[in-house]
Amino acid sequence: MFRSFASFNFRVWFIGALVSNVGSWMQSTAQSWVVLTELTDNDAGAMGVTMALQFGPPLLLVGLSGWVTDRFDRRRILVITQLTLLAFSLAIGLLLLNGLMTLPLMYCFAFATGLVLSFDNPARQAFVSDLVTRENASNAVALNAASFNGARMIGPAVAGVLIVAVGTGWVFLINVIAFAGMLGALVAIRSGELIPRKKADAGSRLADGFRYVARRPDLQVIFAMVFLLGALGMNFPIFASTMALEFGQQADGFGLLSSILAIGSLVGALLAARRARARMRVAIFATGFFGVVSILSALMPIYWMYAACLVFVGFAVVTTLTTANGYVQTTTDASVRGRVLALYVAVLMGGTPLGAPLVGWVAAEFGPRAAILLGAVGGLAACAIGLTWVIASGRLRRRAGARLGLELAETRPIEIITRPIPVAVPEEFSDQGAQTSAIKLD
Repeated sequence: MFRSFASFNFRVWFIGALVSNVGSWMQSTAQSWVVLTELTDNDAGAMGVTMALQFGPPLLLVGLSGWVTDRFDRRRILVITQLTLLAFSLAIGLLLLNGLMTLPLMYCFAFATGLVLSFDNPARQAFVSDLVTRENASNAVALNAASFNGARMIGPAVAGVLIVAVGTGWVFLINVIAFAGMLGALVAIRSGELIPRKKADAGSRLADGFRYVARRPDLQVIFAMVFLLGALGMNFPIFASTMALEFGQQADGFGLLSSILAIGSLVGALLAARRARARMRVAIFATGFFGVVSILSALMPIYWMYAACLVFVGFAVVTTLTTANGYVQTTTDASVRGRVLALYVAVLMGGTPLGAPLVGWVAAEFGPRAAILLGAVGGLAACAIGLTWVIASGRLRRRAGARLGLELAETRPIEIITRPIPVAVPEEFSDQGAQTSAIKLD
């Protein structure tokens, strides 16, 4: 499960990312609460707009950000993006403490943050594969997700308590300090132990990543699944905050829901780390499980029953995303990996600008339970797409002794070719009357 920790660089990265992610989750929780309760009168639609502005730029800049990730030093990219995000957190915190923050201004900061994350996210995802050998890449991706979700258990709960105790502004300022974790890790990583990679040359085209994915139906299915899950199912700030209000909870109750969600997320990430490699079928079944448990959560009558369901929701989501991310990283050619990962991140996060305003509007007009059911539909639709492709591509086949008499293969059966192929015969053999020969490919 923890084999990637044999690498010094990955150990440093893991610790630094854990510290930084705790601060990021604290800020994310505070931002959602500010928009919902301080800048508006419990307007879930405004939260949807904020999320759309923050997650929209990765979709708009997918070609450029992926090319930058493949063309330039990823560690330097991350240093620049992390310093910029630090400056944004400092500015937002000071504006909140001085009572100068407005909803339009928060919209501007959300959009600016999205622009920076357009370059930070693909560089961060691809950099993980630079820290470990290829055979450990899937494990490193899963452990990186475990760091992210371990921080998610701590950050929102701490943020909820701090919001009640000292106010939202201080949460943003504490996050400024947490950036030291990631920046310190980037400085401490040993350059000589990084896995060599082929950087894209100046002539590499931005569209190469799109062309690569266009030739990979399996990646297209993965992208379609994560798009639906990201657009409709992963609007947890809207779901958790509006449900917390429905159950009569305050900021601490909202933060606790996010932390409980992270319990299942962490378990999902650690189980993914145990697998030898990422398999598509795991991602497909996990989306269906997400749809089912989301429906159950929408039916829960009391706060603690809803919170218990979130453990399984978090498990399903992280199992899907960790497996999908690992599959993309380990099956993509290294020369275009940055561009393909940028496209993956854009598809995942780019669904939010379309889905979050819709989910926010449904929550405002029909209640949070209706919004959660809409998210469940997204998960079930993603599962249906994956299963349809598995059947159509010939990966589901009969096998005696298998469970239910069916076997799900990870690769498509190889077609046997028996047609003759003409081969030119050298001139020195022409006097023997041999003009062509035939080769049978078994």
